[in-house]
Amino acid sequence: MMKKLLITGGTGFLGCHVARLALKQGYDVTLYDIAPLTAEDLKDKVTVVQADVRDQESITKALKGIDYVVHAAAALPIQRTKEKIFSTNIYGTEKVLLAAKKQKIKRLVYISSTAVYGVPKVWPETEEAPLDPIGYYGESKIAGENLCRAYEKEGLQCNIIRPKTFLGVERLGVFQIWFDAIYTGKPVVILGDGNNKYQLLWVGDIADAILKALTAKVHGETFNIGAKNFGTWNEDLGATIKFAKSKSRILGLPVKPSQIILALFDKLNLSPIAEWHYRTLPVDSYVSTEKAEKLLGWKAQKSDKDLLIESYDWYAKHREEIKNRKGMTHRVGWNFGILDVIERLLP
Repeated sequence: MMKKLLITGGTGFLGCHVARLALKQGYDVTLYDIAPLTAEDLKDKVTVVQADVRDQESITKALKGIDYVVHAAAALPIQRTKEKIFSTNIYGTEKVLLAAKKQKIKRLVYISSTAVYGVPKVWPETEEAPLDPIGYYGESKIAGENLCRAYEKEGLQCNIIRPKTFLGVERLGVFQIWFDAIYTGKPVVILGDGNNKYQLLWVGDIADAILKALTAKVHGETFNIGAKNFGTWNEDLGATIKFAKSKSRILGLPVKPSQIILALFDKLNLSPIAEWHYRTLPVDSYVSTEKAEKLLGWKAQKSDKDLLIESYDWYAKHREEIKNRKGMTHRVGWNFGILDVIERLLP
């Protein structure tokens, strides 16, 4: 019999990529999301349940007969308010876990975030590194992890994935402002001198880790996931600019003054760049993936350089069809507000 998998947040960027890989591995896939499915290649291959994870009746009904769950639904930092983020990321997670326990799901994989570590204090960060989250999003992910551990003790098998920022084809969100600058030959604005090492993650690699965590011999575990090979922003963004044959240059801004200005823009709701972004982008940030490699048999396939180039190439080829697609998920562009105005004024 085919293994039945339900993915919450299934019509989003990560959900669609997990679904594609799961289909290749022979899963019967159901996507559960408040948003409709727009990925045309999946429409005739999956079941879609359009509902909210905070709806206990809907999620419980949807999980009937399901073997495995990937809980990826989340309100991103761009949602800003504590109420919105906690409502989906904590209250919604508890609803999913309760339904999974009631329907006797074999295993659930929870998608957390390396945002739980906050600004890095050790390098690389292991799963035992101190947790010091930035903002409501990081706090909500720690709460979600704690809920998973509590349900694990009650008999529901759970594994937790802490991914670095992931991207790949179809990823827009915060990266669109850089990709568009490269496309138009404008300066690529970063915080700091660009010599800090920053680890990203290919969405195909996190999808692989998630499916391995579903069926691994171990459970009740937490795994960091990130690219194995990564460089500085200057190296990896510089390689993307070179690939694009763009006239862009990397423009580093002084860190402290820029963080003060971005914090003001954030408070006034003039920019989607959250505290998590502007406090971590200018520092060294990378995690150890040894635990996932050892216990899951997982290995990252793409470097930061590879995935930035691949993601930019997709953006450049689809720019006209997506440039007016706006929202608050990774599959659409964000309204960068005052940052768009500033970017247009740059030579």
